[in-house]
Amino acid sequence: MDNLFGEFLGAAQAGDAGSAREAIRGFDEALRLHTAAEERSILAPPGGHKLAQPETETAAQRLHRELRLEHVQVREVSEMLRRLIEEKNDLEGARRLAPNLARRWDAHTSREERELFERSEG
Repeated sequence: MDNLFGEFLGAAQAGDAGSAREAIRGFDEALRLHTAAEERSILAPPGGHKLAQPETETAAQRLHRELRLEHVQVREVSEMLRRLIEEKNDLEGARRLAPNLARRWDAHTSREERELFERSEG
């Protein structure tokens, strides 16, 4: 997925709207499949409060809830980028929003590796 996002960044920087559109579409679709798979197979199902913080929760429940929330946020920013290019043909707007997605995606994947996957291996 990082390669797909890199393709988008390269195309956007070069001003190639067609390639940027294809790349962000591919990234967005891959992101949705990836996060759905994690939510089905790795993260615990949300409690009765969905993504809102319940009165009591274990550290693991909190981590899983917060990672699900991060998935929602990353998908929303990805969709915003996709819509800027596909619906508004606003490549410059997408270029300005791209660092936000890059930061969120990097922070999320780093957190998963550090707090979820290392914990389950340890």
